Amino acid sequence: MKNGNDQIIVKAKVRFRTTAEGGRLTGVKTGYRPNHVFEIGKDGRFVQTYIGEIQFDEPVIIQLGDTHNITVTFLRLWNVERFIEIGRNWLIYEGSKLVAEAEIIEI
Repeated sequence: MKNGNDQIIVKAKVRFRTTAEGGRLTGVKTGYRPNHVFEIGKDGRFVQTYIGEIQFDEPVIIQLGDTHNITVTFLRLWNVERFIEIGRNWLIYEGSKLVAEAEIIEI
């Protein structure tokens, strides 16, 4: 779903890595704003990170290791729309730490 000219809103399925898998120490609440990465270069570095806010109604906190459907609002910057398609997978990072994997299920 496109919202105005400055945002792109998608529904996604996300799984947060457990602490044992190298993920976060705690679950996440709605309003969480990590780095979203759609491309990693051959050298292992991020080609670009994108700004996106994660929203969900239930549960209050997504626990590590759980899979949930969420809404992600991306700011329309750095041509992010080229990655927005159903079935597209991407990675969610906090700094250099991979904390989740996601897949677009609805636009």
